Amino acid sequence: MALIEARNISKVYRLGDIDLRALDGVSTTIGTGEFVSIMGQSGSGKSTFMNVLGCLDTPTEGSYFLDGVDTGRLSRDDLAEIRNRKLGFVFQGFNLLPRTSAIENVELPMLYNGHPASERRERARRALRSVGLEGREDHHPNQLSGGQQQRVAIARALVNDAPIILADEPTGNLDTKTSVGIMELFVRLNRESGITVVLVTHEHDIAAYSKRIIRFLDGHIVSDEEVTR
Repeated sequence: MALIEARNISKVYRLGDIDLRALDGVSTTIGTGEFVSIMGQSGSGKSTFMNVLGCLDTPTEGSYFLDGVDTGRLSRDDLAEIRNRKLGFVFQGFNLLPRTSAIENVELPMLYNGHPASERRERARRALRSVGLEGREDHHPNQLSGGQQQRVAIARALVNDAPIILADEPTGNLDTKTSVGIMELFVRLNRESGITVVLVTHEHDIAAYSKRIIRFLDGHIVSDEEVTR
């Protein structure tokens, strides 16, 4: 059974008198432990597809199955729970709370799960250690470099032991050297922990770190290829 399965998904947005078809009959599967890059020009549908995968948006037509569950049958509360348990999100802009320490930022997803404070602190500390930020737990975002802030965001995505990381242009705000470090971290998490990574990028050198590249154009998948090294 596929961990992620899209069945003939279409997404239509109504703009005045015009229907904008952002996705048009997209079908694909992603298995446990894969590392997949989603590529395409602006407006190709890749970000809309990522929003569907993250249960942040719902298809107009078709079905999306996450770990065998038809997400179209879930309530809003159920979708929030599945996002919290199954999905870790990493964004281009880091999305950290500026007046909150690194360890407190990482603890945030656990606040909804009822974990005791001591357990939250220990799990957050362990997640920060796993991304190379031991000793930086009490630093605020403005005391960290861009690469370190993104590592905090990755630790936050890991802290609930979600089996899937969805990363939307995670190196978009970083320089080349820092981007390499972040991508090597994703590779290690995928290889050593078996975490499924789905990453949106427009950069070919970033996509080359993945094992598979799915390319979008005008709401369609136009290619789906294994990365050869």
